[in-house]
Amino acid sequence: MEKVWLKQYPVGMPSEVDTYAYTSLVDMLQRSCQRFAALPAYGNMGVGMSYAELDRHSRDFAAYLQKALGLHRGDPVAIMLPNLLQYPVALFGIWRAGLVVVNVNPQYTVPELEHQLKDSGAVGIVVLENFAHTLQEVMDRNRDLRPIVITTEVGDMFPVVKEVLTNAYVKYVKKLVPSWKIAGATEFNAALREGHALTLDEVSLTQADTACLQYTGGTTGVAKGAVLTHGNLVANVQQLAAWLAHDLLDGKEVLICPLPLYHVYALTSSLVFMKIGANIILVTNPRDLHDFIHTLRQHRFTAIIGVNTLYRALIDAPEFASVDTGSLKVASAGGMAVQRVVAQRWKQLTGTPLIEGYGLTETSPVVIANALNIEDWTGTIGLPLPSTQATVLDDNDQEVPIGVTGEICVRGPQVMPGYWNRPDETAKVFTADGWLRTGDLGFMDEHGFFRITDRKKDMIVVSGFKVYPNQIEDAVALHPGVAEVAAIGVPDDKSGEVVKVVVVKKDPALTEQALIDHCRIHLTDYKVPKIVAFSEQPLPKTYLGKILRRELRDAALAQHPQREAKAPIAAA
Repeated sequence: MEKVWLKQYPVGMPSEVDTYAYTSLVDMLQRSCQRFAALPAYGNMGVGMSYAELDRHSRDFAAYLQKALGLHRGDPVAIMLPNLLQYPVALFGIWRAGLVVVNVNPQYTVPELEHQLKDSGAVGIVVLENFAHTLQEVMDRNRDLRPIVITTEVGDMFPVVKEVLTNAYVKYVKKLVPSWKIAGATEFNAALREGHALTLDEVSLTQADTACLQYTGGTTGVAKGAVLTHGNLVANVQQLAAWLAHDLLDGKEVLICPLPLYHVYALTSSLVFMKIGANIILVTNPRDLHDFIHTLRQHRFTAIIGVNTLYRALIDAPEFASVDTGSLKVASAGGMAVQRVVAQRWKQLTGTPLIEGYGLTETSPVVIANALNIEDWTGTIGLPLPSTQATVLDDNDQEVPIGVTGEICVRGPQVMPGYWNRPDETAKVFTADGWLRTGDLGFMDEHGFFRITDRKKDMIVVSGFKVYPNQIEDAVALHPGVAEVAAIGVPDDKSGEVVKVVVVKKDPALTEQALIDHCRIHLTDYKVPKIVAFSEQPLPKTYLGKILRRELRDAALAQHPQREAKAPIAAA
């Protein structure tokens, strides 16, 4: 296939990158720790940790896992933490011990955590005490599920006085630590102290070794573990580092990371910035906008990552006007579609465009992105990264012409080898010639830019015509009285489905008719919402902030089961 997108690459951007520059993530990160030893690596709640300290703490943790616990190469160990300094220590330590990281969302329910621990076969878990009660309930329900448990408190990596005060405040003032009891659990700091006195056996990892079992969101069924190798993640770091190279300087950057490190978007982003010796500021709870904005004020940050809903929350907050964004070079957005109104307002407020990228858990995650030299919102997800191929296939796995909508499919060194212990699911997502089916509908234009229309499962079919929720939501979000919106299809006896929007008001005076009149200006008739529902509560979201349309559809069907009808076949 012809890589027509290469003609649109910024000057100096390579078409291929050296994905074998590092034998593993440990190789890459140890080089950074040596090269940038005196520089700050991570910061959280006003406390910093240098690259030398990260190297020392992670070595101690690795030695504890190897020698005190007797874990063996390839054993999976779960991390169930929000963004705290303990996270990179545990992450890097697990890899240095030759083990596999299983990233776990701390907000998981008992069934979700139970599934992930059972499916991954995790032999150990590092968990914040705030969530230890969930782990206890899982273990109480499963007498044969007995991972080694290492617990930590929010302030454990802080200086002693701040550690004591922070942990007491979280536990006794805020009462954020429900009662729990797990026999044999070890404290994180005790593990570091014990590991400090032990010898670490260096493990010669290769790119073929598994680095992470990264579980998909599971919003459409049982969560599956994507096997991401050291080679997959090293490749994506190299690709993204090349994509950002002209704007970022070694040892000079400050990244704001409000997205959780247990999500692969934040994980890989942090690895990219570690490679260049950046200071990565971890935001533990970005939903506390006041505290988040206070953190932004404290740093002359040069880069930030987020999702559309997070950027929207920032620009809607009056306090954000006091944040100095004069040093900002890169504002990266992923995880969900960026709405035009959000991109435009962000650019107006900061002078920096939102750089939308696209990827999946299965691709480590980035495969396509807009270049940093764009001036404004493009409406596309951009161009395939160096060393990446992308195409659009029909239902018979045949390539469609330029401009025709089909399923976006990708190939590249960042693409997973498959799902953990799920050869059946692996076979479903790969074509016979190795393309990964993304499940996203879209097309490529004549210049090689890709545009997503929507997920296959989210498409609405009105009287045989395809309606894409992203387009509806983008139009509705342009109304100044709208804070949040989700578009879904609900059954209709006449047209198969009609468009329903669920809206959270920004302006209390907003009416259904005003919103429909607004939509008629931006949308053809069959795309205009026929049902408008206003919600007093924020829309349901994944832990990354992506709106869960499926929950809204299920709720709508429960309210009107008699309206269920089969949608007609969509027009091409």
